[in-house]
Amino acid sequence: MSVKIVVGTVLVLCDLSTSTSSAQTAASGMLIGDAQSQPESMTVAPDGTLIVGSASSPFVYRLRPGATVAEKFIDVSSEPAGTFFFGMLADAKSSTLWACQLTPVAGSTPAKRHTALRSFDLATGVPKWRWDLPGDTTTCNDFSIGPDKALYVTDTANSKIYRLASGAPTPELYLENRVLMGVDGITFLDGVMYVNNVFFNKLYRIPVDAAGKPGVPVDIWMDAPVRGPDGMRAANGKLYVAENAGGKISALTIDGDRAHVTVIREGLKTPTGVEPFGGTLWFTERGMGKVYAVPMPK
Repeated sequence: MSVKIVVGTVLVLCDLSTSTSSAQTAASGMLIGDAQSQPESMTVAPDGTLIVGSASSPFVYRLRPGATVAEKFIDVSSEPAGTFFFGMLADAKSSTLWACQLTPVAGSTPAKRHTALRSFDLATGVPKWRWDLPGDTTTCNDFSIGPDKALYVTDTANSKIYRLASGAPTPELYLENRVLMGVDGITFLDGVMYVNNVFFNKLYRIPVDAAGKPGVPVDIWMDAPVRGPDGMRAANGKLYVAENAGGKISALTIDGDRAHVTVIREGLKTPTGVEPFGGTLWFTERGMGKVYAVPMPK
């Protein structure tokens, strides 16, 4: 099995199936840029290109397969001071990179933040579309493409999930519920929407009726503590979640309204993003400026 590893600004191809030392290097974590880069979320393009958003700068970085230097793929430094990025999602079918862009409101007390859902060309980084989330202070955080081909977007600060239907000009409010104050990661497992709550350490299933209308979020009981659930993705019948407060990457096996928690890595400093890609599980360690690649758990 092969996996691409970021070594500083170098992308190296390692064969994890035959090299124990390569596997150990992959598991130890590699810097992207420097320790202050704060890689919050990542995604992987179909050709294996790694795309990483920075929570400390107005840049999105790209590392092509076989590249020796990291590129500034997207630069929004013309935006107001303090602008940075959260969620990243590669949509291969439309050749689109979805991104959450956040900008502090200068001089606001208490502090406010305006955020935008943005799309860029996946190959070139050229801006394609922008939608500013409504409200005095918002937090576009993460997103997932559903079975209906719509994009679902979480607004952490306002207990909301938005839905951008395929071909629609703007998103619509899909669900607002008080238990979603702190909603962060979102993904679909076997066609069912799951979201987590980074404030209250919760996991929810979103039920949908025959007309497609969402109902009250269903609390999924987890059999071990999950602290600060952040980025979340589904693969191989499981949910994978970054615990930013717990310092862990965990796999969740869903059984009805229960989830069995299996820890994959621990002892991390603020892991925030996770991304399965083929036989590899990528994740970010925002507090150390690192990204990791480990073999996908069985």
